Amino acid sequence: MKKRTALIIAIFLPFVAIVHGQNTFQKELSIGGSFGMGTSWVSFVPKIQTNSLTGTNIGLTGRWITENHLGIMFEVNYSQQGWDEKFADKSIRYTRRLNFIDIPFLTHVYFGGKRVRFFVNLGPKIGFLLGESTTKENLDMLPAATDERPGRLREQSVQKNFAWGICGGPGLEIRTGIGSFLLEGRYYYALGDLFNNRKGDDFPQSSSQAILGKLTYLIPLR
Repeated sequence: MKKRTALIIAIFLPFVAIVHGQNTFQKELSIGGSFGMGTSWVSFVPKIQTNSLTGTNIGLTGRWITENHLGIMFEVNYSQQGWDEKFADKSIRYTRRLNFIDIPFLTHVYFGGKRVRFFVNLGPKIGFLLGESTTKENLDMLPAATDERPGRLREQSVQKNFAWGICGGPGLEIRTGIGSFLLEGRYYYALGDLFNNRKGDDFPQSSSQAILGKLTYLIPLR
């Protein structure tokens, strides 16, 4: 129920921005690109001990300021996510890296003057899995386990190629004569799972989370 409520709010926020923008305010359309680094992890139930995994995020960005202090952001990003399983023996390693095309659609709320602004972005995001890769080292050294589910997970590809969730965070914008520079922190919470969660499946929950820092450069079109 909480996930559904969060998703409904995130979906409708950008449309509120558009509706409120139907006035005499001088609208501003900008396009550009972004680059960022983030850390991600997956929450499994039953729990698997994992470390976070560092990955890159790069993409195209558009912003439409519809009225004073309010607009929308739309992006198409390539992002790396996944998890690094934690073992007591540091010589053992298992890492799963997932490559996504992410499409966030965000409400953009800002405050400040002509040159410096503080802002918050919030909205839904969908993603499409492009591929995955694994790194394995010394797994044969693992002791026999009473719970065989982690072992089966390591041999299984991601079963759901479509991801969806909510994301957002605060940032700082510097507006110059050659465009705007936006430094932003962002958090992503997946509302879907990576693996099947039907009755009898190994993991009823396998949802991703990520924290990202990114720099965006925007050029105004009008």
